[in-house]
Amino acid sequence: MTDAFAELARLGSATVHEAAGRAPLVDVPLIQVLPGSRAAGPARTVRCGQGDNLMVHAAVAEALPGEVLVLTMPEPAAVALVGELLATQAKGRGVAALLVDAAVRDLHELRELGLPIWARYVRVRGAEKAVPGTIGEPVEVGGATIRQGDAVVLDSDGAVVVAAGRVEEVLEAARARAPREVEKRAKLEAGALSYDLDGLRRLVEK
Repeated sequence: MTDAFAELARLGSATVHEAAGRAPLVDVPLIQVLPGSRAAGPARTVRCGQGDNLMVHAAVAEALPGEVLVLTMPEPAAVALVGELLATQAKGRGVAALLVDAAVRDLHELRELGLPIWARYVRVRGAEKAVPGTIGEPVEVGGATIRQGDAVVLDSDGAVVVAAGRVEEVLEAARARAPREVEKRAKLEAGALSYDLDGLRRLVEK
């Protein structure tokens, strides 16, 4: 399955989104800490206490190689759930990426570290470490429900979610879609118009 996630990352969030019948997307602006990075992996879902990152420490301790840690609070807020030291631990555990529905800090150091991270905010304000939360329960990020084990695909376009039971099906559909897009791009470069190739002219000029 590791190869499947690597291929999903290579195919990209837009292709996977369309191939999955417009799979749920994380519909909020995300800061891509490491420009140009791509990642995909099974979600480890984390719900922290409000303004608290105790459960991030717990999740990193449990994390398996290749997972995407999805870090949330009851309400998104500009509080840094992750900084350089926690990210260093996550990278050491082999985590594929972090999706943080809150803030991160130590931006320069995070970029030097090289772990793919997507966050709603960058802020200095640190979190408390006192409130137990949950690991493995469904969470919602930007309107997308993410369950433990769902595939999360992240790149410069954002993040999409594929239900765990659909990963192979969606991967096959994305594989089939990719060469069609290459063929279409060649036609467009030769002067063809999507207005005609996609049958859109008749919708306007009927």
